[in-house]
Amino acid sequence: MSDITIIRRGREDYDTTFAAMRAFTDARTRDTPDELWIVEHPPVYTLGLGADPSHVLDAHGIPVVQTDRGGEVTFHGPGQAIIYLLMDLRRNREARLFAREFVHRIEQAVIDTLAAYNLDGERKQGAPGIYVSGKVPGPWRGAKIAALGLKVRGNGCTYHGVSLNVAMDLAPFSWINPCGYEGLATVDMQTLGAHAALTDVQDALASQLIRQLTPEPD
Repeated sequence: MSDITIIRRGREDYDTTFAAMRAFTDARTRDTPDELWIVEHPPVYTLGLGADPSHVLDAHGIPVVQTDRGGEVTFHGPGQAIIYLLMDLRRNREARLFAREFVHRIEQAVIDTLAAYNLDGERKQGAPGIYVSGKVPGPWRGAKIAALGLKVRGNGCTYHGVSLNVAMDLAPFSWINPCGYEGLATVDMQTLGAHAALTDVQDALASQLIRQLTPEPD
């Protein structure tokens, strides 16, 4: 797998980013470098391919966008570190990743990022994303702090990605069944006591993703 380029898109409307991801993936060749896109979106709900629209309980005027990623409904908004992974999993025959391993490494990058802020995150079997560890005392045990949804095309090229809640207005999560789970609590790093600048967390998460997704030198 080749070097990964980081692209900082700032705050951008979701539809603009979504169209750009698809256009980039349509146009890429076997020699196109992989990219991580760091972005922050205005409030938006996005639906995965298999999402049940009834899980949007009351959008409160927030746009609802149908996408082509996997998964159910989620919320994106200011104060959330979003990184889209535009990668070719088949580029290097020896180091190529399969979708399940790819997801595992993305989740590990989130866990390691949280650990740097003294927060304990964990996976849940059959529920992609990262959750507050069951070892953590208090009301936020088991709450979701990061969501993950990907599109993997037949040629091994990916887009969409991961979102980590840093310092958000969490109310819009209560207006949906997050990821299709009724009553699932959603939390951010700030609520858990980690006060960090969004840009710092974006950079930390990008660094961890590159560490997880770049093969070790021989």
